[in-house]
Amino acid sequence: MAASQPNVLPPLIGDSQGRYKIRVLGNSGAGKSTVSHQLASILDIPLLSLDELYWQPGWKPMPNNEFRDKIMSFMEKNASRGWVVDGDYVRMGGAVVHEHATDVIWLDPPLLLYFPRLVYRTFLRLIGLESSCSVGCSESIREVFFSKSSILWWCLSQHRVVIDRNSAQMKIWGLEVGSRPPKERKMRRLGGWGSEVTDWLQSVWKMVKGP
Repeated sequence: MAASQPNVLPPLIGDSQGRYKIRVLGNSGAGKSTVSHQLASILDIPLLSLDELYWQPGWKPMPNNEFRDKIMSFMEKNASRGWVVDGDYVRMGGAVVHEHATDVIWLDPPLLLYFPRLVYRTFLRLIGLESSCSVGCSESIREVFFSKSSILWWCLSQHRVVIDRNSAQMKIWGLEVGSRPPKERKMRRLGGWGSEVTDWLQSVWKMVKGP
């Protein structure tokens, strides 16, 4: 008798109507924006960047209630198409995305890989060769290197925090390891030095476009 084949999970779960509502998580610089844009392009669905939504000109934060309401409005407006939401913002109201997502993608590359990328991106923003995370939120040398609100310091200080928080979520919602019933599991971790994310995106492409 031939050995039974293990169940192979699809790259995205989606809902019963074939719609994909995707939440992309990870620390600052982990690649969320890049992956989110690629997913939105492959699936032809709208994308919401929580950075762009939350930060108003002059680094003024949007009030949490308004932030949450705008997220809900985006998800409701695009419920029939599906969507991608890029970002965490758990304490500010971003956690509501998890409730409506069919798939939660946690990007967890090594710090040695993504911190240099963040430094490079920040340098490009400082000299005006890359746009800021939100309109009217430019970065200065003082803020980047001599401030407690520095994106570089935030990345370093949050690396372990993000891992611990999302590891705890994986124990509940992880596709293969979660404690929830199988039909409710929706979270996957993509780590490694880049090939795991690349291979996964190629699998998404093949799933949607065909071989």
